[in-house]
Amino acid sequence: MRLFKNYNNNRMAKQFALIAFSLLTGLAARDVCAQTNINGTANTFVTTAVPFLRISPDARAGAMGDAGIATSADPNAQYWNIAKMPFNDNNYGISMTYTPWLKDLVPDIFLAYLSGYAKFGKDNNQAVSLSMRYFSLGNINYTDQLGNSIGTGMPREYSFDAGYSRKLSEFFSAGVTMRYIYSAIASGVSYIPGGSDYSPGKAIAADAGLYYVKKHDIDGIKSNTFSFGAVVSNLGSKISYNSTRKDFIPMNLGIGAAYTSQVDEYNSITFALDLNKLLVPLLNNGDTQLSIVNGITNSFKTGDQIKEIDASLGAEYWYQKTIAFRAGYFYEDKDNGDRQYITCGLGVKYNVFQLNASYLVPQGTGTTRNPLSNTLRFSLIFEFDKIERPAEDDSKDE
Repeated sequence: MRLFKNYNNNRMAKQFALIAFSLLTGLAARDVCAQTNINGTANTFVTTAVPFLRISPDARAGAMGDAGIATSADPNAQYWNIAKMPFNDNNYGISMTYTPWLKDLVPDIFLAYLSGYAKFGKDNNQAVSLSMRYFSLGNINYTDQLGNSIGTGMPREYSFDAGYSRKLSEFFSAGVTMRYIYSAIASGVSYIPGGSDYSPGKAIAADAGLYYVKKHDIDGIKSNTFSFGAVVSNLGSKISYNSTRKDFIPMNLGIGAAYTSQVDEYNSITFALDLNKLLVPLLNNGDTQLSIVNGITNSFKTGDQIKEIDASLGAEYWYQKTIAFRAGYFYEDKDNGDRQYITCGLGVKYNVFQLNASYLVPQGTGTTRNPLSNTLRFSLIFEFDKIERPAEDDSKDE
């Protein structure tokens, strides 16, 4: 999505179509990026296939500038840091999120996310979790260079995750997630120029995370909590849409820290900071022959390492653990995509239910308008401690 910065709506829509068309012919979006941008200068930022894997599917973190690696645990830890799962306050939880995506450009693109967990073991120190991510690119009428129709389709991408995590001590935990990725970005095309042998892309990946949290009680009510997290995500195979080319998926290294102050019986506030870097090299001339290991190694050798780091800064305030106010800021260097935006949101919790909403504040006007402006996310969380079983009917014994 980094290509959409600094274009007006018409240009952005055309650029989106160009990216989709390049993928139809078996070329990654990176090849489009490796040419020139609107100013005629060469782009230097890293892009990958299946970028939907890096779209935040969580309204809580979405309101905090996409900071979630070290914040307190909830069912969406499956995405941010699997190691947080055993630190959930409840034994079971489910989360559902719906995100209309790029709504300022196209009306029918959305991301849906479903996740859940269950704790078990001694003192409930272990957890298993599952999630599904579904990204719809809407309905697309495909055309060739002459404008002739070559089919109508509904491009779709999705992933299935299964995770396991456990506490290694009172303060420390670790976890791992296995992921299956499916990308059908040219569904419905009857003919692809050049005779490309297109097929849906498939890949397998894994996440590994660590989490440390330490709470310091002050007087029985007031407390300070420090937490730290580190996660490697989407570490896995390349993905291919034809027999001649394989592309990197968005392998990523993230570290995060959070501080929570329970000010008194009614008020608490959290500050969080995440830093993320893609473990994908800046490729020259579209060279995708590097192995996964060499690609990760070269990601620390190519490009400007500091500029390739994205930063997320967020804050969260809770009143009586019932209503939350959130705000955040996401920063990406101008030479690495130039996504910079402010976020805000609300959360309401009642009994076992929690509803979160986030909003990406509009920025810029005309050609400098951020295409992510007005992005909304909605998450519904349901957490509980035990599964109620039907009572036995004693009348059967009479």
